[in-house]
Amino acid sequence: MTRSIIEPFKIKVVEPLPWRTVADRERILAAAGYNLFGVRAEDVSFDFLTDSGTTAMSAAQWGAMLTAEEAYAGSRSFYRFEEVVRRITGYHHVIPTHQGRAAEHLLFSQRCQPGQLVPSNNHFDTTRANLEQNGVQAIDLVCPEGKQPTLEHPFKGNVDVPRLEAFLHEHRGHVPFVMTTVTNNTSGGQPVSLENLRAVSALCRRAGVPLLLDACRFAENAWFIKTREADQGHRTAREIAREMFDLADGCLMSAKKDGLVNIGGFIALRDGTWVPELRSGLILTEGFPTYGGLAARDLEALAVGLDEVLDERYLEYRAGSTRYVADALARANIPTVRPAGGHAVYLDARAMLPHIPPEAFPAQALAIELYRAEGIRTCEIGSVMFGRQPDGSFRPAAMELVRIAIPRRVYTQAHFDYVIEGIELAAARGPELRGVAIESEPAFLRHFTARFRPLV
Repeated sequence: MTRSIIEPFKIKVVEPLPWRTVADRERILAAAGYNLFGVRAEDVSFDFLTDSGTTAMSAAQWGAMLTAEEAYAGSRSFYRFEEVVRRITGYHHVIPTHQGRAAEHLLFSQRCQPGQLVPSNNHFDTTRANLEQNGVQAIDLVCPEGKQPTLEHPFKGNVDVPRLEAFLHEHRGHVPFVMTTVTNNTSGGQPVSLENLRAVSALCRRAGVPLLLDACRFAENAWFIKTREADQGHRTAREIAREMFDLADGCLMSAKKDGLVNIGGFIALRDGTWVPELRSGLILTEGFPTYGGLAARDLEALAVGLDEVLDERYLEYRAGSTRYVADALARANIPTVRPAGGHAVYLDARAMLPHIPPEAFPAQALAIELYRAEGIRTCEIGSVMFGRQPDGSFRPAAMELVRIAIPRRVYTQAHFDYVIEGIELAAARGPELRGVAIESEPAFLRHFTARFRPLV
């Protein structure tokens, strides 16, 4: 008998869910320029905009925050955080930042030159923008399976190894490092296999090019390796995570995901060659090397969270609850990226709204409708986010997705059941929906602040 998915924790503090009428939400959308990033959280009933920084922290994390030593330099809270990162990753050099994009900006501005190229399975939004801002081309080399939303494949986040090998040969001397995102957010939160990481690592070492992990969801990726990859089921997620880090030369992490905290990030490196320049840049832009833009209490919470996230009962619940939503939508014939990833369910807006062309942004139209009708806030992962090219031209994104990013330890199964019903109701209205046009947009990361108008 298959047992029910249960939350492996008790709830000690509650917060009321906001409720607004459809008419209220229509006014809110118009005032926000139909951009869900512009909607106040107090006007959202179910907030799946992102899983970044939205975690409900544990009693142990809150308790650790009370013991923090708020010293400008040399705080014991930093050394506790540093010890945990070293133990989990094996990397000796640990540089804290206030969040992941700060780590990206710091590393890329110090280690990249205009005209260089950085390949990855897929670069997500801030990673791509931080590279392009420095005149660097962000190259996506995800495996072919990762571009097929409905294909059931266990590791659709894998790098296309033959293409990477050819790329490194063709662009020898122009690649400062290779990146692999675990799990791969852009292609549906899909994991990368240990076999693939080993092959990428071997290629990079033969080419003399460092390999860096974008490790913001490293624990979820380790869990998928344990449960999906042959000959890995007997190992712990902690052991698998350590091998993932052993295969790379360093990592960047937005700790607001698998760090189980509301703010924080870091760079960790095996070799110290880059460290002096990075620490100089850190002092200039973030803060002293033993706090890096964070309060000591945040470092304490992160030190606890990095250990808690590797608890296998938590990881089983995390993957299981996401799969629960995806499977329910599949039974209702609502197309999603398959199989379910760890942190989010991705609706396939291209399949749901085939009458809306990419230049009218079908995923944005669907996200707007989910909020308007049901109070569910989601995030477009499609041609709004990725359609504009560095030269200003438009190219449709590989997929038109709406991401339902699930905050960690926040919603219960009853909440998910209610949300599933709301998505089914919104999907039934799909043929009535029209696209949107962009009225204004910034030069980078336009999805955060662009304003739209509905097409009629």
